[in-house]
Amino acid sequence: MLKMRLLAIILILLPAVWIDTHGQTAKNDTDLDARVRKFLDDTRGSWYDMNIPYSDGQKMYDIIVENGYKSALEIGTSTGLSGIWIAWALSKTGGKLITVDIDRGRHERALENFRKAGLIDYIDARLADAHELVPQLKGPFDFVFSDADKDWYKNYFIAVDPKLKAGGCYVTHNISEGTYRRGQNSDYLQYLRGLTNYETTVFTSGGGMSISYKRSK
Repeated sequence: MLKMRLLAIILILLPAVWIDTHGQTAKNDTDLDARVRKFLDDTRGSWYDMNIPYSDGQKMYDIIVENGYKSALEIGTSTGLSGIWIAWALSKTGGKLITVDIDRGRHERALENFRKAGLIDYIDARLADAHELVPQLKGPFDFVFSDADKDWYKNYFIAVDPKLKAGGCYVTHNISEGTYRRGQNSDYLQYLRGLTNYETTVFTSGGGMSISYKRSK
């Protein structure tokens, strides 16, 4: 009889416990969203040093959230704007970002910006030569953003491709298609479009980005 009463009490309390926990999570999400938005609003127009336009950051945020990606790699941190957009999305999916930059000054400014935005817990920022580090990373990854030295784009892709999950997405910055002239990094874009297991489109807003979904291994 005592066991039955205890079970009844637990069943009665469970919904209240769930509601409290769920509400706390929702509150934390709301607080983080407000902090990130305020940081982005306050710093808008002050991002230089090879950072991305806000429209490109929003696009990557949407891709990550819509697909539920959790393991992200960024090649080329700069001072952190793209990493903030990526990590903000990963805070929704329960994921984490590895981001790499070779320049100590940019790396340290990025760390400061990650902390100010409240996203440092979602980011593993590494000061390293991406030429050396990227091939060594084990992965697997489901989202990759490449925005480092443009003449190494293909090499980065080749190094990461085996570690990118089927269904994952590989985004490369500063890619465009020219109508009357050659687009930016057109040889690289042609290479991507020649891959039969990838579907590549170009996002034309902002700085231009190729968006390549890996359909199969």
